[in-house]
Amino acid sequence: MAHLMISAAHKSSGKTTISIGLCATFRRKGHVVQPFKKGPDYIDPLWLGLAAGRSCYNLDFFTMGAEEITNLFAHRMSGADLGIIEGNKGLYDGLDLDGSNSNAALASLLDVPVVLVLDTRGMTRGIAPLILGYQVFDEKIHIAGVILNSVGGSRHESKLCNVIEHYTEVPVVGAVPRNDRIRIEERHLGLMPSNETRAAQQHIDRIADHVGSHVDLDALLGIAAAAPVPESVKPVCFARKEQPEQLRIAYAKDAAFGFYYPDDMESLRRAGASLVPFDTLNDGKLPEADGLFIGGGFPETAMDALEKNRSMRISIKAFIEGGGPAYAECGGLMYLCRSLQWKGKQSDMVGILPADVKMHQKPQGRGYVRLCETENHPWPGSTRLPQQVSAHEFHYSGLENLDATQKFAYKVERGFGMDGVHDGLVYKNLLANYSHMRNVGSNYWAERFLAHVRACKNSSVSRIKRD
Repeated sequence: MAHLMISAAHKSSGKTTISIGLCATFRRKGHVVQPFKKGPDYIDPLWLGLAAGRSCYNLDFFTMGAEEITNLFAHRMSGADLGIIEGNKGLYDGLDLDGSNSNAALASLLDVPVVLVLDTRGMTRGIAPLILGYQVFDEKIHIAGVILNSVGGSRHESKLCNVIEHYTEVPVVGAVPRNDRIRIEERHLGLMPSNETRAAQQHIDRIADHVGSHVDLDALLGIAAAAPVPESVKPVCFARKEQPEQLRIAYAKDAAFGFYYPDDMESLRRAGASLVPFDTLNDGKLPEADGLFIGGGFPETAMDALEKNRSMRISIKAFIEGGGPAYAECGGLMYLCRSLQWKGKQSDMVGILPADVKMHQKPQGRGYVRLCETENHPWPGSTRLPQQVSAHEFHYSGLENLDATQKFAYKVERGFGMDGVHDGLVYKNLLANYSHMRNVGSNYWAERFLAHVRACKNSSVSRIKRD
């Protein structure tokens, strides 16, 4: 169970592309690769999971405790022979002055060697003090190698390698030339999600061809093999045993909506959910189900198609209006509002929530959030119900013309939510928020949502029925 971390000196160094290429290349060579992503993110894990052929799991200090991170890492490494952790931002970047939630802190917690991806554009001799500084800043961190990225040619590569060899003892394990053909399209929230394009696998193949031919794969395997075998602090204990009664949960899965954490979906299944995907763009109506889940995504990029599929919008509105239990996050919230405005165009959405959505040029909410539940929260509580909920948000959209009488499930103690004070619109048995939840030890939202669905079902709320 060899493993390593791919980090960088700063964000936008190309570590995601390098990580995707390594996952795909090692998979081609017959390795069982398990990808991980540091911090909250949906888009990078979609690409990493597709490249590796295994779901990518997030390791996040804000929503998870150190013991929970260690246990998750050890548990998910079971059955894999190579783990690749992609960092976020720079190696030492984080929320706190002491770097307690940085990539370096994660590397220290898991005792994992770090391979540093360095954007070499405009650099030659200056790369040496950069590497030396990163080494001495925290001597507990083992920087086992560097991958030079965006190299300008063989002459540039030679200069960089000579400088690094002369001034440092860190091995160069790759030198990847600039190549615009392997770039992943970016938009306001980062990379384009892989679920939006059918050509994603072809693009991953191009990345693997390029990255795989310019890195020392044997050296990387040697670095990963030297890492200690991950062990759980304690046996993995899931929240509850699987429920005897299966509940059918319809969830949106298409080019517009695809932001779901794999361990959250697994938690829903363990708690008794049979997950039934549906396509908001092409299906005529909801499938038969007891509850509805619409996760995040980019509805603005598909607003015309969402508007044109009027029968699906009617089906969703009828289910929620009839008291059907539903949960929506961010993009799902936007879809459930009256209208969506972006780049001078406006499209009708489901219309179950009394608000209009407008996209802005700058983020309206970005980063970690801390919420406190109000008495309006529709889901049943538990003995583990937290006073506070740690989550994250990242949205360029905001709500306008919101009904002043609307009920909210959360007060925002950190972050923005819907208006800097509230998050979590409640309408009948629907909860819709900008914040993205993680089903972790301090917030078993998957269990609570299914408890809500069961309660609605037992009170004779109509299911989504087939004609």
